[in-house]
Amino acid sequence: MTRICPFRALRYDPARVDFSRVIAPPYDVIAAEERALLYDRDRYNAIRLELTRDVADEAGTDYAEIRETLASWRKDGVLLRDDAPALYAIRQGFTTSDGQRHERESFFALLHLEDYARRIVRPHERTLAGPKADRLKVLRAARANLSPVFLLYEDREQSLAPRLRAAAHEPLAVAREGSGATHELARIDDPAAVRAAEVFLAERPVVIADGHHRYETALAYRDERRVAGDAAPDAPHEWILACFANAFASGTLLLPIHRLVCKGGAPTPAAWSERLPGWTVREVALGDPSQIDALLARELAPLAGRHAFAVDDASGSLRIFSRPASGDELTVRVLHRDVIEGVFGLDEAAVRDGAIAYPKSAAQTARDLRAGRGVVALYLNPLRPDDVFRVTAAGEVLPQKSTFFTPKLPTGVVFRTLDET
Repeated sequence: MTRICPFRALRYDPARVDFSRVIAPPYDVIAAEERALLYDRDRYNAIRLELTRDVADEAGTDYAEIRETLASWRKDGVLLRDDAPALYAIRQGFTTSDGQRHERESFFALLHLEDYARRIVRPHERTLAGPKADRLKVLRAARANLSPVFLLYEDREQSLAPRLRAAAHEPLAVAREGSGATHELARIDDPAAVRAAEVFLAERPVVIADGHHRYETALAYRDERRVAGDAAPDAPHEWILACFANAFASGTLLLPIHRLVCKGGAPTPAAWSERLPGWTVREVALGDPSQIDALLARELAPLAGRHAFAVDDASGSLRIFSRPASGDELTVRVLHRDVIEGVFGLDEAAVRDGAIAYPKSAAQTARDLRAGRGVVALYLNPLRPDDVFRVTAAGEVLPQKSTFFTPKLPTGVVFRTLDET
C-alpha cells in the first residue's frame, strides 16, 4: 500500500554549523515574535528557508529568496548532499511535563504521494486554504521539501524499529535544545534494512500526524506538474519527504489537548448534576495546581476505558466525571456535545469565536485558569493509537484539537531537493 524509498539527503555539514543553533521548530508553531529571534540565532538557521522575518512581508513575497539562499549555502558548503540514497534515522529524547524522560525513534524516507481517496495515506484533520496557498509558493520557489510530513504506522509487535536501529551508522549530527530535548540523526544504507522498511510499509496504510498542509500542498504541486506535461510516474514531484514513527511504540506519545472555557460562568454543582444525568462524579482535593499532572495521572488516567473528564474551577478541588463508554464514540466528541454545548451552552459558532482556549498542557491550563483567562478548565485523557487508526480507516477526521504529537520534528534535520535524482 504505502510506497517509500531511500533518498540523497541535503543536510547541514556539522563541520560548518552548530547543529543545535540551525534547526528550528516547524513553521506552523513559530509565533510571530519568535521569527526574529530564530533569524538572529544563526545566519544559517533553517527558518530562513521557511518564513519571512516579519509576518507583514508574507502576503507579498514569492519566496524567491529561499531558492537563492539554498544555492548560496550549497555553494559555500554549509549544505551538502549525500552521494548515495539512504534512509535516515532520528532519535529524539525529551521530557514531558510530568518529569518523565522518553525517547522516540523514527526514520526519514521519500513517500509516494497518494490521493486521500485511495485510503493509503490517511488524514486525521481538516486543512485551511490560506496556509496551503502560502506553502505552495514556497514549494514552487524552492523546488525542495524543506520540512517533512510526519506519519504514523502500525507495528504492535515492534518488529521494524530494531532492524533499523541495528543498521544505523554512527550519528551524523546531534542537536541539543535548552529544554533538554535532543535530536540525533544517523544514516541507514544497509540494503537489507532499507528493503525491510519498504516491504513492511507496503503492507500498511499510514496516518498523517503532522503536516497535513504540506502534504496537500505537495499534491497540488504534483497536479500542476502533471498538467504541465511532466507526467512520469516516478518523477520527483510524485514523492515527498516524510518521517515515519510507530504509533504503538512507547516513545510515540499522543497527548491530550485540554479545554479552557473562556466565556460564561462556572456552573453550580446542581447545574452539573441536572445537565449530566447518568454521569458519576467524585471530588478530589487540588491544593497546589502545579501538581495537576500527577493528580490527573492518579485520578483520571485509570478511567481511560470510560468516557471521563476532570473539571477545575480553581476552587481547590477537582471533579472527576465518568460514565461507561458508548461504542466507539470518542470522549472528545462526547465532551463537546454533552459538556461544552450541553452544560455551557456553547455551540460551534461560539467555539470558533473563541469561547474555548486550548493551552499546551494541563499545567498551562491550570495556570491560565488561575490567572483569570478562563472560568473552568476541562482535562481529558489522551486518545489511543487505536482511536486514530479506527477513525481514519473509516474515512473520518478527528474533532478539532483532539490530540498533539510530541516532540515536534524540527525543520533542518534533513532537506530534499526535487531538481536532482
